[in-house]
Amino acid sequence: MSANAKRAAWEEPPTVAGQAAKGASIVVIALLILFPLYTIALTSLSSSETVHRVGGLVVWPGDGITFEAYEQMFRNPVVLRSLVVSLGVTAVGTAVSVVVSVLGAYSLSRPGSLGHKTVLFSVLLMFVVFPGLIPVYLWVSAIGLRDNYLAIILPMAVSAFNVVVLRAFFMSLPQELFDSARIDGAGEFRVLWRIVVPLSKAVIAVVTLFYAVAYWNNWFNAFLYLDDTSKWPLALVLRTYVVESAPLPQAAGLTEAPPTLAVKMAIVMIAIVPALIIYPFVQKHFKKGVIIGAVKG
Repeated sequence: MSANAKRAAWEEPPTVAGQAAKGASIVVIALLILFPLYTIALTSLSSSETVHRVGGLVVWPGDGITFEAYEQMFRNPVVLRSLVVSLGVTAVGTAVSVVVSVLGAYSLSRPGSLGHKTVLFSVLLMFVVFPGLIPVYLWVSAIGLRDNYLAIILPMAVSAFNVVVLRAFFMSLPQELFDSARIDGAGEFRVLWRIVVPLSKAVIAVVTLFYAVAYWNNWFNAFLYLDDTSKWPLALVLRTYVVESAPLPQAAGLTEAPPTLAVKMAIVMIAIVPALIIYPFVQKHFKKGVIIGAVKG
């Protein structure tokens, strides 16, 4: 290559102006993400007088911080019960979804598996064809899952996107690993557990995060299939009290109820805190898992 040949634009070192523009863009994006969270958290921690005086979300804690909204929330049996329900449904549903998705993706990554082409075609078909709300509702009702927690787990137990991502990653693993394991007498489940899963921790962590967030935020299935309000998850309670502005029962022992907006923001914070806590532990695997799983194979 001659010295005078012009290099591609992405091979050139970044300019000072380009670096400054990137830095400014990152700062703006960070502010757009963090400022709403800041106002929600501050409003939930503000006093009645502050919220009433501001007439909306609080940007500056003029009268100090108070936990009266959270006190009512944690004294309220509806919110506490829904929080426990959401934790249980998310844990069980995520475990079921990850296990089924890993098993399905591994079988689809092996060309000689039973019904390989038919099942793979069915999974890919789910990207463009969905049975619709009414058939799923009739199916759930027909098998007797109305007012059952399984009704909010089984309809979303498997995601075609997650299965395809896992399959692509499994197919990128060296075939020599599978051949050597089979020479040593290992069966398919042993190969999956001892070789595939340890090498796929990054993509499995990302898929687990996808499923956990989906279960945690899912309110529509609970709205359709759970008639007993004591079984509602936190997402449905959040929708009922925040979006529809339905009143919360008064908590015993409080002489003054927190302002409605503070109550709403307190429920919002309770709903988003678990995701904020879990995400940093999975974030290091996110880029590696999604890019490798989606590009290779």
